[in-house]
Amino acid sequence: MEHKPVLFEEAIRELAISPQGTYVDCTLGGASHAEAILQKLSGGRLYGFDQDAQAIGRAEERLGEHETFIPIKENFRHLCSVLTKRGVQGIDGALYDLGVSSFHFDDAARGFSYRFDGPLDMRMDESASLTAEEIVNTRKERELKRILYEYGEERFAPRIAKEIVKRRKEKPFATTLELVDAIKAAMPKKALHTPGHPAKRTFQALRIAVNDELAALEESLEDAIDMLNPGGRIVVISFHSLEDKIVKRLFKEASTVFHPEGLPTMPVEEPDYFRVNKKIIRPTTEEAEANPRSKSARMRVLGRFPEKKNASCEA
Repeated sequence: MEHKPVLFEEAIRELAISPQGTYVDCTLGGASHAEAILQKLSGGRLYGFDQDAQAIGRAEERLGEHETFIPIKENFRHLCSVLTKRGVQGIDGALYDLGVSSFHFDDAARGFSYRFDGPLDMRMDESASLTAEEIVNTRKERELKRILYEYGEERFAPRIAKEIVKRRKEKPFATTLELVDAIKAAMPKKALHTPGHPAKRTFQALRIAVNDELAALEESLEDAIDMLNPGGRIVVISFHSLEDKIVKRLFKEASTVFHPEGLPTMPVEEPDYFRVNKKIIRPTTEEAEANPRSKSARMRVLGRFPEKKNASCEA
């Protein structure tokens, strides 16, 4: 039995799906969300983005009988240009589930997991050139420390970066467990006994750096906001503060009218968008107990007022 994504019912509900609408699953993954969206469509279309060829293959196998489903192997940062080329000028909804799919962690050969021994890869798009191995073995200590601080919020970043540089002089890193060993050696003994795996933050930081995840998210959300039709919704589920800060900022900017200072009178103008949920939506107690990974999840929803002008974006 396939595990249901975090905040699954809430995500589908908040999309407020119109049967004839045009929707985008920006993080196709295991295609659970896509299948639920398709079940609510009659005449509408669903475009599914994923840069991982394996995810696209799984989705096509699962949803191949749906003629209204269009899978797209592409990074979601190119949302506007890809959809515009396909004749799509506006969308009625977009869904982002920013959690990493379980099949990535379970496949040792992909190098995402600190639990299994595998190559230091971590590429979502296996045709991309940059890998975690290249970052670990070639970046300067200062740059490694920055990556671990900014993307992993790792407080022991200086110690870990120093240990990585010391060890790679003797032998370049090639596997995930070699890196885990270096991380553990760099951390204070007390820190090794705190909850959570000692390598979790470092692996998160490297994955984000390899895939340029934060910049891609910002670019994609900006496109989705521009392309959103009147009455449409954007739903984002994030799992760490770095992602959520981007979502929160962009949704706030879209739903706020900024007036220049010093004007004698303020023009009467209302924003095109509104935050559907002023407070973030979190998993229920029952879901958090059943799935501990869901505890960090938070959902934000942006809507576009029905009477506002048509969507557009610059491809």
